[in-house]
Amino acid sequence: MKLASYAYSRWIDAAADAQPVASAIDGATVALASSSDVDFAAVAQHARQRGLPALRRLTFQGRAGLLKKLAQHLSDHKAALYDLSFQTGATKRDSAIDIDGGIGTLFAYAGLGRRELPDSNILLDGPLLPLSRQGSFVGRHIETPLDGIAIHVNAYNFPCWGMLEKLAPALLAGVPCIVKPATQTAYLTAAMVRLIVDSGLLPEGVLQLICGRLGDLLDHVTGQDLVSFTGSLETSLVLRNHPAVARNATRFVAERDSLNAAILGTDVAPGSPEFDIFIREVAREMTVKAGQKCTAVRRILVPAATIDAVSGALAEKLSRVVVGDPRVEGVTMGPLVGLDQREDVRRRIEALRAEADLVLGDIDNPAVKGADAARGGYLPPILLRARDPKQAAALHQVEAFGPVATLVAYDDVTDAVALSRRGEGSLVATAVTRDPEVAAELAFGLASYHGRLHLIDRDSAGESTGHGSPLPGLVHGGPGRAGGGEELGGIRGVHHYLQRTAVQGSPALLTRLAGHWNKGAPEVAENIHPFRRGFEALALGETIHTRPRTVTLADIEHFAHFTGDTFYAHMDEAAAKANPFFPGRVAHGYLILSFAAGLFVEPAPGPVLANYGLDSLRFLKPVSPDDTIAVRLTVKQKSPRNADYGEVRWDVEVTNQNGETVATYELLTLNALTERAA
Repeated sequence: MKLASYAYSRWIDAAADAQPVASAIDGATVALASSSDVDFAAVAQHARQRGLPALRRLTFQGRAGLLKKLAQHLSDHKAALYDLSFQTGATKRDSAIDIDGGIGTLFAYAGLGRRELPDSNILLDGPLLPLSRQGSFVGRHIETPLDGIAIHVNAYNFPCWGMLEKLAPALLAGVPCIVKPATQTAYLTAAMVRLIVDSGLLPEGVLQLICGRLGDLLDHVTGQDLVSFTGSLETSLVLRNHPAVARNATRFVAERDSLNAAILGTDVAPGSPEFDIFIREVAREMTVKAGQKCTAVRRILVPAATIDAVSGALAEKLSRVVVGDPRVEGVTMGPLVGLDQREDVRRRIEALRAEADLVLGDIDNPAVKGADAARGGYLPPILLRARDPKQAAALHQVEAFGPVATLVAYDDVTDAVALSRRGEGSLVATAVTRDPEVAAELAFGLASYHGRLHLIDRDSAGESTGHGSPLPGLVHGGPGRAGGGEELGGIRGVHHYLQRTAVQGSPALLTRLAGHWNKGAPEVAENIHPFRRGFEALALGETIHTRPRTVTLADIEHFAHFTGDTFYAHMDEAAAKANPFFPGRVAHGYLILSFAAGLFVEPAPGPVLANYGLDSLRFLKPVSPDDTIAVRLTVKQKSPRNADYGEVRWDVEVTNQNGETVATYELLTLNALTERAA
């Protein structure tokens, strides 16, 4: 097939100069790719003029809903992608990580958006900051979507997940995307993009696809754009140093070379559960996707006293791996993406062998099931053993991007940390240890050099997501050699596509701007209790001030005996007076909350469906017997959750007879959208 690019809302077939894209299985041509007929200036313009306004018309909540529909559509049509995925060299297990993992990331970001982001285009960052004595001038930080486009340059090893894990946070933020997959496996990315386009879910200009070279697309970036790259260090430098990217300070996110380590704790002995866990983890991470994972284990650090046992057990485990055509029954590891990649890995193995001995693997004549080893990118698991790790250089600099790892002996935990750090920054490190002191020392020593630490023992291994599994809720990226970027990490991934701005003004102005009521802004008074009003009818700032209630000593004693909370500050006058915070016996904080609820709650059935939490609770002043309290209850923020109800965040302030603030908190309720529940 001729791979078509999807640009300015139409499919553009590969030009006459299209180059063949070979199957990883047998070298046969799978597709022809070229982007020479694509007008890259028009691509950028289309994203800015059509895609950007369409996304900005939606709120964070609206875009989260769009991601969910897209994920559901892809999930319903993913079967067609699996057969094509075999041509990349992926086994069915590998394909599930790529295809289902990518769709799962869409679902995850849809859920994050619905739960954590507002129904607006403005995200608050941090609390309101008072800037004046009377409170008429305040400040806060807000985040808004970039007024630009995202260019995603992806690697060949995950043609589906690699696209979707970048696409999800970008679209949630409100930034249209131009996807440039690696040409070796672009046919699988293109098939997924065609499913997306055919769904009709995304507005015009929101997603474009370039199959072939990147052309002069980067010439058209601005300071409002973002370039995200996954791949080699060398290519990363070319893109990062592009004149337009550098001149405009275009945001650049990179995920690149990573010499990830797996470390066996000094406390782990052969035959222990942790020893077996370590062998399984390393063997799996060497062979999933034929080791073509940015998170794959490259260096296996084990105590010198244990290295022979680890070498023997790991070699035995790896010798059972069946290499071959991933479509053939019994094959457990497919080929590398192609012959060129296999040759590149072989060259890097030779560089490593200058410092390491070969423990396992026939590099030149691999045993292959169901295929011709000479025609596909076949390579068996290769296990090396460093001769002198402290003097080695290539060991800590050369990444063989295939099923290749090197055993490294270390003396003690300090030595293990030092050796791992010589990788100069990695995506992930795994430490297997039963000793919490060893784990703590490793974690502290390794954290600044890694984006993620995977610490496991017999208690956690059964449910561990694995060394090589980036998760939507956790950061994927790493410092130094790994690129210095961060992707995913839950809402952190969305922040890349937002601009943080400090805004100053009156509380009323900031309430209007951010859709979040601030104390000092006007209060809205209605004749009907707000608990009788549906979600849609409630207005920001809608407020009730309750009648007062006196707290008696009898109330305090009854609450103490009823709940069992007989803490001395509530029951012992002398002991309470000896406490510097109390004038004598005081009311329980939770008694104050209970009385506050009793003052503001409307008891009859109505639109309020549930009270599901309190945030930011603070007790600011003690309440003594015979003090009188009252409550101000204000609608602070509204966030729709589904077609039936939304979340209302209420600002609650409890004051005493002197007008002094006793307690503050935010009450969360779920409210029916209309008054029909009343």
